[in-house]
Amino acid sequence: MASSLRLIIEDGHFQDAHGRHVLLRGINVAGDSKLPSQPDVPSHVSQDFFDGDNVKFHSRPFRKEDAHIHFSRLKRFGYNTIRYVFTWEAIEAAGPGRYDEVWIQHTIDVLRTAKDYGFYIFMDPHQDVWSRYCGGSGAPMWTVYACGLNPQSFAATEAAIVHNTYPEPENFPKMIWSTNYYRLAAATIFTLFFAGRDFAPKCIIDGVNIQDYLQGHFVRACEHLAKRIHEAGDIENDVIFGWESLNEPSRGMIGHVDLSVVPSEQQLKKGTCPTLWQAILTGSGRACEVDSWDMGGLGPYKVGRILIDPHGEMAWLPEDYDDSRYGWKRDPDWKLGECIWAQHGVWDPSTDVLLRKNYFEKHPTSGDKLDYHTFTNTYFMAFYRKYRDTIRGIHKDAIMLCQPPTLELPPSIKGTEDDDPRMVYAPHYYDGITLMTKKWNRTWNVDVFGVLRGRYWHPAFAIKIGETAIRNSFKEQLAAMRKEGQDYMGNHPCILTEFGIPYDMDDKYAYKTGDYSSQSAAMDANHFAVEGALMEGYTLWLYSATNDHQRGDQWNGEDLSIFSADDQTLPVSAVPRTPDLNQSTSSLLKTATAGTRKEVEDETSVTPGNLRRTLTNPSIASEQTSQNPELTNTPGYRAAEAYVRPAPIATNGAIIDYVFDLKNCEFTLEIDGTTPPSEDLPTTVFLPEYHFPKDQCTVTVSLGKWEISTDDEERTWVQKLRWWHGPGKQSLKVGGLVRPHNSLAGTAEEAGYLEQCQQSYAFNLKDCTVM
Repeated sequence: MASSLRLIIEDGHFQDAHGRHVLLRGINVAGDSKLPSQPDVPSHVSQDFFDGDNVKFHSRPFRKEDAHIHFSRLKRFGYNTIRYVFTWEAIEAAGPGRYDEVWIQHTIDVLRTAKDYGFYIFMDPHQDVWSRYCGGSGAPMWTVYACGLNPQSFAATEAAIVHNTYPEPENFPKMIWSTNYYRLAAATIFTLFFAGRDFAPKCIIDGVNIQDYLQGHFVRACEHLAKRIHEAGDIENDVIFGWESLNEPSRGMIGHVDLSVVPSEQQLKKGTCPTLWQAILTGSGRACEVDSWDMGGLGPYKVGRILIDPHGEMAWLPEDYDDSRYGWKRDPDWKLGECIWAQHGVWDPSTDVLLRKNYFEKHPTSGDKLDYHTFTNTYFMAFYRKYRDTIRGIHKDAIMLCQPPTLELPPSIKGTEDDDPRMVYAPHYYDGITLMTKKWNRTWNVDVFGVLRGRYWHPAFAIKIGETAIRNSFKEQLAAMRKEGQDYMGNHPCILTEFGIPYDMDDKYAYKTGDYSSQSAAMDANHFAVEGALMEGYTLWLYSATNDHQRGDQWNGEDLSIFSADDQTLPVSAVPRTPDLNQSTSSLLKTATAGTRKEVEDETSVTPGNLRRTLTNPSIASEQTSQNPELTNTPGYRAAEAYVRPAPIATNGAIIDYVFDLKNCEFTLEIDGTTPPSEDLPTTVFLPEYHFPKDQCTVTVSLGKWEISTDDEERTWVQKLRWWHGPGKQSLKVGGLVRPHNSLAGTAEEAGYLEQCQQSYAFNLKDCTVM
């Protein structure tokens, strides 16, 4: 059935305006959006860091003059979807209600460029551990001050571990930024954001509770952006189909049973690991000795104890602090210079005694126990409804992507008013062992999702041995995640809006040698899982325009971008070209015309028009981007063979199964076919030339006619397979050019570590049979 919208939802699947099943194959654009462009302050730079009221994001995610380069590149990689990353800070950095209209216009201009390439886009209001000033990204600096906290004292008190203020930024521990969710600053602010009215009733600012103040400003900032996009007239629905809720929300302290104990469900422990009670004490200037942890193959393990001594410095604003520049008025009962949790009777600062260790365990009025699922069903959903209704008040046809807390149960809304026909379940998943250790272990891995859901009586039984078992485990975890969404939320599409791999594995071995076999194997395993789990879409983390081998994504030591200025892109045929056809003998097809549109200027073509830009492009500039030549002398393809993969674009009929076998370079697709709405709308598959050169691939279909052709319908030359078939179950198989990938076997070191883990559990997994 034809629709006036480019993308609709029918029976839990995406469809285009002609009723064809659409698979959203996407990428996060871009990691650069976490950081301001004026001044340019990557996370390892301390200069100008605390000048947060004056930062601008006017060139994020990249300059609008360069947008066509990035979008053309992504289109050639086969992506049709973009998760457009932006931060609250980009909109409202200057102060409450002061919106940056220059950044908003820049965003509209970039989105208009994306429209030329035919992308489906949804907006992602991104955050990590609340804000750059808490060690992540997202909220403006003034929100930290609004909560009564002093970001310039976070380093001394370890209220947050921040790369910009770390004593030795070169030695910033990998992935330690994420532990900030359990430290004082982020834990406090998220508590106030979601439940300030219940747990911090004294925190009144401008006549409202801090919960309503923060949520109100966040929602109104997103509303303002949506309004400007709506007023632009040619972006809403034409390119932007939806809005995701707040990225990776945290419950803060809500639901904690005992503040003096690290909760058993806190899986992430790295570096100093204070209890929330210890974090409260150090935040008030007290010295505490806390446990220190590191991350191993089977999770965290304790390595010792460390003294945190702030020498009397407090994470809270001084009593006489003047924050009048922001124009708000704090209620007299909210005293600066004193911990707000002391003001609410949680502890006594005169004796340093914890008075109410279970203060956050239950709802203060109803007495209901606030476990994580209850938090999701109450505080999170109340916020989500406010956000959803506000966005829909502007963008009435918006598809809303609901992202509950990461790896937690989805909200129980199936069959309720919240069971919205234009809603998507948007979970995240990372192979945590690879992400934390920055090593791809082909010998063994762990079913983390199964452990979290209590499916094993002992964690040792969650170990998966061998690369085949690891890949299947990833697939089963994602399939279980998708099934949970259906069971708890209803029949909605599931888009995995984040997954990815670290490229700087094995102490940046690939950058020194050009050998990306580990990255290729990890990337392929993750995509195999997404394909096998039959997600309705995904957006890989990440594309970063400024990634290099020295600093990665320029943020907290992460290095997940598929693009790097210090690497090459996959070779493509010369352009412009004549799209030769490779087609079935009984073809009913039209012949594509050559040169229907001049190829967009990008790194694949050097012309007089782009020669100057090409010569100064970071990827081939005479001055290396990384200071260490060892990291740039052997550029590689960045495991592109694993993410540039064939996939359905639009199918006449629902997809039953599809998979790309990288090792054997074979793509298979099964669909429950329907008759094409017209001869011009066949089933269409992206078929990358790198894997499937026209003269070196074989095609087998169950029924019908097909062609392989290259066109520039959306400004970039892309090879596609078009298939005309009838109703009923139909299958397609395409064989391509087999290349050597992922040939390395598991190492003795990996196997040896597995033996150590077995010994620590006092039995050998080889002797066990797990049904």
